[in-house]
Amino acid sequence: MRVVIAGGHGKIALLLERHLAGRGDTPVGLIRNPEQAATLRDAGATPVVCDLEHADVTEVAAHLDRADAVIFAAGAGPGSGAARKDTVDRGAAALLADAATRAGVHRYLLVSSMGVDDPPAADTDDVWAAYLKAKRAAEDDLRGRDLAWTVLRPGQLTDNEPTGRVTLTRHAGRGAISRADVAHVLAALLDEPRTTGKTLELVDGPTPIADAVQAAV
Repeated sequence: MRVVIAGGHGKIALLLERHLAGRGDTPVGLIRNPEQAATLRDAGATPVVCDLEHADVTEVAAHLDRADAVIFAAGAGPGSGAARKDTVDRGAAALLADAATRAGVHRYLLVSSMGVDDPPAADTDDVWAAYLKAKRAAEDDLRGRDLAWTVLRPGQLTDNEPTGRVTLTRHAGRGAISRADVAHVLAALLDEPRTTGKTLELVDGPTPIADAVQAAV
């Protein structure tokens, strides 16, 4: 399976690329900074330099040639302002969906966030509120498209070792999840087309990942 991952140098993306390459898939990572290419190659991925804040749909679609699926795992990242939360977390996700449609790539996984269903509290930091708004807008945009989409909402992300056991359901409740387990769940979702059209929350839990994905469908 050829899988193109937006935000290819992110922590989850690198773990996912290594996992996919290890099982015989072909991960391709879209990156903005060419200096990150070597890190992707070390993870078993093919790096492609493409700045999703400035590329057009034709350019992005060309990078999706022969892809079986796309995953949006990009984000403006720490230190970015509210404006970039919109241009990356919403705008780039929509651009990838436009490009997937043009390239004939039907499967689309979106890494979103828990907490986007509720309005931010009055004392919420403006940048965090913009992030949640952008993630929710990206979800809403994707739901209106003729794509085989799945939205994954992880809980609080950690760098802990993976446990291989999770809670994956429509409403999981607050909790944490390791980035490595998120990566493994994304790979399992790719393998299960019956997760199309589902929005799933993910936190640590008692259920092996394969069983959790089956239970979710």
